[in-house]
Amino acid sequence: MTLLNALSVRWLVPAVLPFLRLLLTVFPEGPHPDHYPSPSTPRPDYDFVIVGGGTAGSALAGRLSEVPEWRVLLLEAGAAPPVESIVPGFSRVFYFPSDNNWAFNLHPQRHGLLSYSNRSSPVPQGRVLGGSSAINGMLYVRGNRRDFDNWASLGNPGWDYESVLPYFKKSEGYRGPPLQDTEAYHGREGPLTVVPKKGEHLQYTEAFLNAGLQLGFKTVDPTGPAQIGFAPTDYTIRGGERWHTARAYLKPAARRPNLHILKRATVLRVIFNEHKRAVGVEYKHKGKVWRVSAAREVVLSAGALLSPKLLMLSGLGHPSALGLHGIPVVADVPGVGQNLQDHMCLYGLTWTVGPHLPNTAKDIFSPKQISDYVHYRKGAFTSPIGQFGHAWAKVSEESGDPNWPDIQLYMASSGLAQEGVLASVALGLDKQKYLDQYAPLFGTTGMTIMPYLMRPKSRGSVVLRSRDPLDPPVVDPNYLSHPDDVHTLVNGIKLALKVGKTPAFAKGLGAQLYKKPLWGCAGHAFGSDDYWACFVRNMATTFYHFAGTCKMGPATDSFSVVDHNLRVRGVAGLRVVDASVMPVVVSGNPMAAIIMIAEKAADLIKEEWLAGAAEPQYSPSGHPHQHHSATPSPPSSGYHSIIS
Repeated sequence: MTLLNALSVRWLVPAVLPFLRLLLTVFPEGPHPDHYPSPSTPRPDYDFVIVGGGTAGSALAGRLSEVPEWRVLLLEAGAAPPVESIVPGFSRVFYFPSDNNWAFNLHPQRHGLLSYSNRSSPVPQGRVLGGSSAINGMLYVRGNRRDFDNWASLGNPGWDYESVLPYFKKSEGYRGPPLQDTEAYHGREGPLTVVPKKGEHLQYTEAFLNAGLQLGFKTVDPTGPAQIGFAPTDYTIRGGERWHTARAYLKPAARRPNLHILKRATVLRVIFNEHKRAVGVEYKHKGKVWRVSAAREVVLSAGALLSPKLLMLSGLGHPSALGLHGIPVVADVPGVGQNLQDHMCLYGLTWTVGPHLPNTAKDIFSPKQISDYVHYRKGAFTSPIGQFGHAWAKVSEESGDPNWPDIQLYMASSGLAQEGVLASVALGLDKQKYLDQYAPLFGTTGMTIMPYLMRPKSRGSVVLRSRDPLDPPVVDPNYLSHPDDVHTLVNGIKLALKVGKTPAFAKGLGAQLYKKPLWGCAGHAFGSDDYWACFVRNMATTFYHFAGTCKMGPATDSFSVVDHNLRVRGVAGLRVVDASVMPVVVSGNPMAAIIMIAEKAADLIKEEWLAGAAEPQYSPSGHPHQHHSATPSPPSSGYHSIIS
């Protein structure tokens, strides 16, 4: 077995990354990193201080800096995106720990992840300008209109589908061919470039769409009003390069004198005055701790895992949880860090296919592919490597809206078996179990269909590990704690198997399901509901779509953290703008919805402050821009969860 066969293309990238990085930059035509200059001397005070330059924070900073008289500071813990992030075909690089992601790990799961080391998985969240939009798979999916109508019905006026649709359109710069039935739902002029997957001979994608038709589903544009159906993929790519929110929003705004972008600045806590108003933040930069004042607002856009962490470090949360770490209570907001949701992804369903189909591993690193990309931005590297398709369906039997999906299927033209041994490293699978199951298929041509759980009923939490701001949070999604989630994923498997049996797959691709019984499930009859339930508890894990930990809701909801204007309860001058405010995670990849939230938040802030509701009050507390010795408190021992 050759090394190339054993270590499939998508997992060879980290091993050869230094060589490829050199190839990308040595030629004048090659991609080069964007520059986001930092101020030589940050001001001691600004009108707005935004914490986190990720998917939401970059968009928000770009929009707020449109007001010339507002001074805006964006604090980002990471650096500018590296050159390899520009190349769509290198997206798998960021599954591995690096300076560009936080490299968290899930707390060991009680109800699942049986085949993962320590019943945990790595969590590569973006730690770079652009955040996870700079390291993710670039899929553009908005979710279902019922997601947003549900947000409004939960007591959040202004977040129904008709109200948020203009913000989706405002952000989107769709560059696909003219559309017919769904053109009115797209934006053509927005900063976020969206393109359909291009290329000839997309046999896998065509077979997937035909399989949907053979099963009675329509081929849909999921950006339109109907999401149930099968669809090709749209990506946030421009000219063969990744188009994340730092490139789309922040780079054009960086020329404005009223916007300062400070990289490698880790925020430690929000500072409040005696009236419980947020008046600034404390952050660490170049080994020193600094303070900066915010005359109007502090906005947390650190993401669903770090925004609640910062709130708790700053004294907002459940009093008993804060007391465990000796943090004085500023406001009793028990919902902080609760309501954690994620789309579980089921890995491991694998089909072999006929020899007439392409095997990307054998030609992706040919000199021609590299030359085509470096010189002309053409070829396989201009999009995520492989062929893809996705579909949405409602597979649960209970009553409910038949047009509100609970499963997303994602088809990819290689499977976990073809990914090679580094797949187990990237996903956290137990290496020996992985090899025992999938080593026989190394080097073969194949595909997978991965069911995602769209509307999980399980809820988890993000809690502090200690009062040390540099300690990672404890991320416990509490996967599969609700039995309906197992049942829904089992039904998702059944739908995937039906796809694999259609003529489009069985005859057109020669697809054959790999039927070796999974470790730990051999006691169940292969293909039975009990077998697939066992498969789910072994193989389903995170797909990094975290949301809900600073829940938006009315005052009557005791676990709401922000109101419908995204203002944090119990204090003043503080908002949260990121995926954490979603009361319920959307039915699809969340990047587009996060950007929509940032666009809408920018208008909410402009409407409030430009209406003259209040004049800025520069805080007299503390000494802005005064540095202190960095002496974080020692971590406390043990793990304390407040999940009921």
